[in-house]
Amino acid sequence: MPDPGAGPLSPPGPVSGAPQRLRGSVLGMADIAAATMANVGPAMSFFFGFAFLSTTAGVASPLTIVAAGIAVALLGNTLAEFSRAHPSAGSFTTFVGKTFGPVSAVTTALLAGLGYIIAMASVIAISGGFVQITLYHYTGVDLPWIIWTLLLTGLAVGLMLRGVVVSTKWAGYFFGVEMLVLVVVSVAALVEHRGGLSLDPFLPSHISHGFKGLAAGFPLAVYLFVGWENSAALAEETENPRRNVGRAVFSSIAIMTVSYVLFAYATVTGFGYDVTRLGASPIPFVEVAQHTLGALAFLTYLGGLTSTLGVLIAGINSQARLVFNAGREGLLPSFFGYVHPTRRTPNNAIITFAATALLIIGGWGLGHLLGSAGGSMNPVVFFTESSTLGTILILLVYLASNIALPLYYRRYRPQEFRLVRHLVLPALGTLAILVPLYYLAKPGQPGPYNWFPYAALAALLAAVGYAALLVRRDPTLAERVGSVVADAD
Repeated sequence: MPDPGAGPLSPPGPVSGAPQRLRGSVLGMADIAAATMANVGPAMSFFFGFAFLSTTAGVASPLTIVAAGIAVALLGNTLAEFSRAHPSAGSFTTFVGKTFGPVSAVTTALLAGLGYIIAMASVIAISGGFVQITLYHYTGVDLPWIIWTLLLTGLAVGLMLRGVVVSTKWAGYFFGVEMLVLVVVSVAALVEHRGGLSLDPFLPSHISHGFKGLAAGFPLAVYLFVGWENSAALAEETENPRRNVGRAVFSSIAIMTVSYVLFAYATVTGFGYDVTRLGASPIPFVEVAQHTLGALAFLTYLGGLTSTLGVLIAGINSQARLVFNAGREGLLPSFFGYVHPTRRTPNNAIITFAATALLIIGGWGLGHLLGSAGGSMNPVVFFTESSTLGTILILLVYLASNIALPLYYRRYRPQEFRLVRHLVLPALGTLAILVPLYYLAKPGQPGPYNWFPYAALAALLAAVGYAALLVRRDPTLAERVGSVVADAD
């Protein structure tokens, strides 16, 4: 059966006339790869994630990162194969919807939008929190982090509204600075401790509690890579997206895996393989930099600041486009499907995405003030909490996409179906997703993590209910899912 969305542009959505289009073919493979890695935000993710990871997996925590990199590469195969067949700014929403129908498309649009907004709220909060930490460390000035959060978010949104080329270039510049800092500090730490270098971090026998320790740290290791899917949502603005999206996905995952292993090895080595002391450090990598570079450790703080800005720009840029495409195709209110007439940017989706994330931060902070413990919200703690809840919803979207890939190719492209790429690899990817989902949803977790699985289940049921009502009210919705193909004329 031919794929109705893989050829020329199908009929538009509920708004009469041609659908709103983003500016086509203005980004190259290097642009979207850099934006993808900027979205991953290696400095920000590693700074605030590795301490916990080391306490779960022990000295051999770099192996947990290797396992996560392989798992994400399996997911990357799914995204690359879908993008090769049907490149779309709708990304997962389009892929799942083309396979399972309009109810699944609307459900995916809601879960992906909500999951990414909640996860991005953690980034928005930590951007201001890291500025506060840096200023207080060097000057003693302690301005509230929310002030810096609002300023940086406004700056990021302003760049995005100027156009995808401008904002993507800036995200790439910020990523370049953070990577330079991370690599320099890591190499310097290894040279400093060259007499005590050991292969213990790469020996499975040094994983704490064996497979259980590896599995316990696996969800956080996977979260270090969230953002790897950035390039798929930029397909409409990318040259030859059927080829370049897949290349950007795999190159980004490979570079991030190797980089994280280097940073982890340098950090564990810098702490003398003492994971107890490492786990007690607020930001272990910064502590290693201070011991290794002295006053030049300021560069590490600079890398953290550029990382948060890069994630803000690249993350909202990409993820708001999923919301935009859903609005354009009628899966969400058409308000989100508007693009600026000159710059061709999805302004409404970008502004709404950022504003909603700020509202989530405000609501979460209010909950802290009114809670039993009282007091203000710590942005570092919020980063962990919010990113965890967002990740649960995002993993559900990953799971649906992996299940969809073999069914899509068997139905629409049977002549192109390959056993390994379209069945074996997505099956392994599905298993890889189930591990972190289990550990994020298992009973007995401390608050607030213990209610996150119920919140995710409630969101899923509400999304399915809304989707069923919408499709019943608008039977033509099935024709519009994936109707705008990225490289269509």
